[in-house]
Amino acid sequence: MGHIAKHSWVPSVPLRVSAEGVELAALLLGADGRVRGDADMVFEGQPTHPSGAVRHEPASLVLALGEVEAEIERIVIAGSADGGALTAVAPDGTAVASHTVPGAPDVTAVAFGEFFRESGGWKFGGVGQGYGSGLAGLVTEYGIEVAEEEPEPVVPGPVPLTGVVKMPGQAVPADGSHQEVRVPAGPFPPADRPYELVEGWEFGPLFEPFTITGDGDQVVTVDDRVPPGPVLVEAAHEGRDGYFAVFPLNSKNKDEEYLFSTTLPDFTGSTVTPAPESRALRLRVRAYHRWAMRVKPVVAARRLEGTLRGYGPEALLYSGGAADLQVHFEGDEKGGGYVGIWCHEVAGHTNLTPRPTLLLNHTEPLLHTVPLPPGPLLLLHRADGPWRLTVKELGL
Repeated sequence: MGHIAKHSWVPSVPLRVSAEGVELAALLLGADGRVRGDADMVFEGQPTHPSGAVRHEPASLVLALGEVEAEIERIVIAGSADGGALTAVAPDGTAVASHTVPGAPDVTAVAFGEFFRESGGWKFGGVGQGYGSGLAGLVTEYGIEVAEEEPEPVVPGPVPLTGVVKMPGQAVPADGSHQEVRVPAGPFPPADRPYELVEGWEFGPLFEPFTITGDGDQVVTVDDRVPPGPVLVEAAHEGRDGYFAVFPLNSKNKDEEYLFSTTLPDFTGSTVTPAPESRALRLRVRAYHRWAMRVKPVVAARRLEGTLRGYGPEALLYSGGAADLQVHFEGDEKGGGYVGIWCHEVAGHTNLTPRPTLLLNHTEPLLHTVPLPPGPLLLLHRADGPWRLTVKELGL
């Protein structure tokens, strides 16, 4: 798994992509990063791709990702503008991706972002590349031939754009590097956090994530994009009060041990559960307010290295050597709360170990250190409030 990904998964459903005040164009690119011909550009003057997978409508593009030809690896979204906010919305009205590009002097066209294939599904990533030569100059970069016109004085492009603002929960520092930002309470539903495929991590299948939102009690049947094996379940519950819980349902349609059971305000959390071999994974949700849930590969969990901060339960990946793990649990709003850590040694395993090591089991706030064996490890951390974990490898 040497490939590194730092972008957001999107569902393979028809997505409506728009940027206010901007007429957008889509460029369908092959593995060489270029169009196969002029028909691979969809815009107002050529509103439908021959495959029918991409079409231009007033003020938006519609992308049916599940119908894109196998030869197409990327779809770049561009427009005549100096910047703007691009948003992709699913049929149920959920915003699944967004990217904001600030305006820049002498820029007249922008490549906002791109949809690209990854592990059988699709991801979205921001581009933020500006061109002083207009849309004509932009599309020639991808192999479109543009009829020559009387030249106008322009600033040659591309012009790199700085200060790009990505989806909530992400940050782009001034030096252009990427870092993860974890916010205890924020916009609902929380942004789908980008992640890195961990070098050498082989526990759990890779698949296109499944996302669903709801309000109140509901039974969820995960679709067939999720194969059997251990999967990551991320959940969020909106509101400062009320109860939220998620229970897997067994083959008799009865509750198994809960994945989440909490009254934490503005709850966010993650854990790992096995998807069954011979039937779909079914989850029963109990909730007072709106909620969101994502089922993703285990490798999408956060990596434990250096110091991490969090709020509520979370699944973590550790791939280092033997280490000491310092746990600082701040407790709940009443000065109590539970904290526990279970350790699964996953090397050579295809499913969760039946008897994980219990590293920590405590109520009330604490500052404590526990030993970690060498990775790869899956740590299931339960906490009823804010926490900080610091890992220090021993160098043995």
